[in-house]
Amino acid sequence: MVGGATWPKLIVTVRQGDNGDAVKALQVQLNARGANLSVDGAFGAGTDSSVRGFQQSAGLSPVDGIVGPATWSALLSGGGGSTGGGNGGDLLSQSQAASLLSSAGITWSSSGNCSNRNSSSCTSFDGLRRASADGAVALKHAVGGCGLTITGGTETGHAAGTYSHANGYKLDFAMVSCLTSHITGNFAYSGIRGDGATLYTAPSGNVYANEGNHWDVTFTG
Repeated sequence: MVGGATWPKLIVTVRQGDNGDAVKALQVQLNARGANLSVDGAFGAGTDSSVRGFQQSAGLSPVDGIVGPATWSALLSGGGGSTGGGNGGDLLSQSQAASLLSSAGITWSSSGNCSNRNSSSCTSFDGLRRASADGAVALKHAVGGCGLTITGGTETGHAAGTYSHANGYKLDFAMVSCLTSHITGNFAYSGIRGDGATLYTAPSGNVYANEGNHWDVTFTG
């Protein structure tokens, strides 16, 4: 059994400038939360930014980009972010999701200026998967000063299906040039969806669909 005495001896603390297998393992865990990093074992600025975003969303202190026992524990236990293997189905309340997104500098809007999940004119985060919220935060860190505005969440009125808005897997982002440039410049073109939307797939598996006036993002982590 790996408990309090054994766990610290297994931990390899890594930070910006480090290289190696421990960094690769870190990048895999961050990508499971939507970080879209190259798994190259090099702890560069992008990995540092993603670590800080995860630490912030997990409520860890300090938010310093150093991956020690507390950050590793949160990553591997599902705290502060979720992988598809277990806690990826954790659902957030409206206030929980709004707090995570707002703290990352992400804004949202709706035609009805509301957050009622049962109204199609609202933008709701009620029932959003934690992995989707973490993926949005990671995207914000990746695009830096590019403003992200969510225009669609879990509210009624979207298409049905397993990986749907209603099930907390999708968020819509307003179409802005800096976001489009990031997606098309960094993610792989992956064809045309049945409705004509152009698709791009990130290394993490997240899928970005160009629906004309917004990006429809499916967070699969």
